[in-house]
Amino acid sequence: QRQMCIRDRAITMGIATIMKAKKILLVASGANKADAVAAMVNGPVDPACPASVLQNHPDVVVIVDEEAAAKL
Repeated sequence: QRQMCIRDRAITMGIATIMKAKKILLVASGANKADAVAAMVNGPVDPACPASVLQNHPDVVVIVDEEAAAKL
């Protein structure tokens, strides 16, 4: 069994560390995520919505279901 290095993958991580990643995959599901997804995509970069800083990353893939995308 291969041991996983903490730098390879993470469930939670600080914003500065996330922004150093070559590629970011963000997955959100459910209606309770709709406001956050909309703020991340359409809002200004704001500390009140930490995910909004992803607007400044060159390689982000966002996967959402219909409910999480409802406010886009």
